[in-house]
Amino acid sequence: MRGLEYRGILRADGPIVIAENRENVGFSELVRVRDRSGQYRLGRVVDLSQQAVAIQLFSENTGISIEDAWVEYLEKPLTFRVGEGIVGRIFNGLGEPIDGYPPIMSSDLRDINGRPINPSARVYPRDFIQTGISAIDGMNTLIRGQKLPIFSGNGLPHNRLAAQIVRQAKVLRGESQFAIVFAGMGIKYDVARFFIDSFEKSGVLARVVMFLSLADSPSIERLVTPRTALTAAEYLAYEKNMHVLVVMTDMTNYCEALREVSAARNEVPSRKGYPGYLYSDLASLYERAGKIEGCEGSITQLPILSMPNDDISHPIPDLTGYITEGQIVLERELAQRGIYPPIAGLPSLSRLMKDGIGEGMTREDHRDLAAQLFLAYAYVKTVRDLAAIIGEEELSDRDKVFLNFGDRFEREFLAQGEFENRSIEQTLDLGWKMLSILPESELVRIPPRFIEKYLPHEAAAASTAGATAPAPSAPAPKEL
Repeated sequence: MRGLEYRGILRADGPIVIAENRENVGFSELVRVRDRSGQYRLGRVVDLSQQAVAIQLFSENTGISIEDAWVEYLEKPLTFRVGEGIVGRIFNGLGEPIDGYPPIMSSDLRDINGRPINPSARVYPRDFIQTGISAIDGMNTLIRGQKLPIFSGNGLPHNRLAAQIVRQAKVLRGESQFAIVFAGMGIKYDVARFFIDSFEKSGVLARVVMFLSLADSPSIERLVTPRTALTAAEYLAYEKNMHVLVVMTDMTNYCEALREVSAARNEVPSRKGYPGYLYSDLASLYERAGKIEGCEGSITQLPILSMPNDDISHPIPDLTGYITEGQIVLERELAQRGIYPPIAGLPSLSRLMKDGIGEGMTREDHRDLAAQLFLAYAYVKTVRDLAAIIGEEELSDRDKVFLNFGDRFEREFLAQGEFENRSIEQTLDLGWKMLSILPESELVRIPPRFIEKYLPHEAAAASTAGATAPAPSAPAPKEL
């Protein structure tokens, strides 16, 4: 049954249609626009004034004339139909099935804009998620309920890394179902095909919900895709008690679409042309992660964004870093040397790591081991800068030991196979193996009882004859 239609619009500018304001029109309300041939286009209200209403179309405005267009206000927001059958399915950015299977049989429609979570009902994230990747598990630990973005650059293997995390991620404590929600925004077809094939071959597609807005889809659809995906994640986490990992790629494409719509609405631009509300808009997505008191499930976010020109101070990674609890940074120099995954040791950070590791969660030595690895690797950077000036031959014996440590740390600890799944015990033992390269006197961040218990004894005995100079004057380790 059709509702009341109003004839005519004021103007059409790209994906934005301006119509005369009517009574009881609400923000984010769904709208249908009918052209002269009788075809309908779906849109939503994105701005209101006393005289006019701005409608954002989810398709092109080709064929829409000012006089012969009809506008119907549906008096409801954009919704997604949820149900147990969504797991293992593939949808477009608007939540419509594109995998050839029937629509979801459910009467449960959810507003994709979500509902605010009472801050007092949030539970502080503490449970460790094992990704099987040493650079993350050992030094930038992912915690259940955390939002930990991946900062990458064009041509770097962030898609391969995300697929590996999806294949291998698991919660070690407790028996609970684990699901993955994947949202692709503005990605190319070959990238979408890569993820689908990767999930199928590894057998995890049966627990993945995919939302794909390809590069040839309307750019406006990219603004809806992450909200639809997070609506599905909230249903699985808070009603089906699943631990949900949400992977969103590429957030840069999302922000570019936001800038495009902002320009079409003639809004005053902010830094680099992005709208002034970019921070609050990103926060409305990122803050939908977490754990709620009384619910067994949780939502953990892993947004991926490609930094334009590898600039970490660009507005998108800059604002994302303020909202999220750390970042995983991919380094081009490591990638050029053939190291996978090229996770930078020092710029990467997990602010919740200290609360999800240690005895009873990972292992008692984890915190001190990570601090020592950070300290030693930071000094390696200092030694390399010095060697670039005076040459390696002029370095002291102690500095040469650290150079050897840095090379092996990158080749053996940071680097691993794309299908290599290391347990947290293997990661920590490998970290101790790396520290055995250094003289025991350099292990200033680790209590003696842990050195006695975990440091390989044959390596420790050999290192006592090494350098005995005081501890390196390196930058303090980053926050753990």
